[in-house]
Amino acid sequence: MLEINGENFKKEVLECKTPVLLDFWASWCGPCRMLAPVFEKVGAGFAGKVKFAKANVDENQELAGKFNVMGIPTMVLFEKGKEKARMSSALSEEGLQAWIEDSLE
Repeated sequence: MLEINGENFKKEVLECKTPVLLDFWASWCGPCRMLAPVFEKVGAGFAGKVKFAKANVDENQELAGKFNVMGIPTMVLFEKGKEKARMSSALSEEGLQAWIEDSLE
């Protein structure tokens, strides 16, 4: 899974030709740990269509602050360098898949 930080954010997220779903998370966050396997599994299903990436809020506080991430997990969907959608909760596999598909329409 691609880890995003202040150094690679512009290249990997803002300049990416495909949409990017960025999961803001922390190792101490229970819901984040529950979401992790779902995020990876759904990400595999969107390979080539949506880039899935993660940003640890403890290691990237400035990045989390820039996007007003107040709670975790928070997933932000970027398209053409702009925030298109946001979800601040852990979702089921079906829920995450549906949210992404709806957000990309």
